[in-house]
Amino acid sequence: MTITLYGINNCDTIRKAKRWLEDRDIDYQFHDYRKDGISTSQISSWADELGWETLLNKRSTSWRNLDNAQRDAINISTAITLMSEQPTLIKRPLLDIDGAKLIGFDESQYSETFSK
Repeated sequence: MTITLYGINNCDTIRKAKRWLEDRDIDYQFHDYRKDGISTSQISSWADELGWETLLNKRSTSWRNLDNAQRDAINISTAITLMSEQPTLIKRPLLDIDGAKLIGFDESQYSETFSK
């Protein structure tokens, strides 16, 4: 089983997800958007699979720092471009388990997923 956790290292939710995985001895790789980067094609693929609205983190400081015109004109194309330029706009964590994706951290969802 290949597990990759995507996010940024200083995010509290990422820390919770890492701790949850480590407490259960689940091996995973961590992909830090800031250090490792993320391609526009990868973001586009996730947007197609999960929905760009689900992928876009509208609770982030980065979202709040966008001007009103950018927020009002958001669509799939502009969202993907913005997430490519500012990966902190990608909701986190994004957990990829052999191609199956979980977005956000919910302990019960993680428990259910890893009990299968």
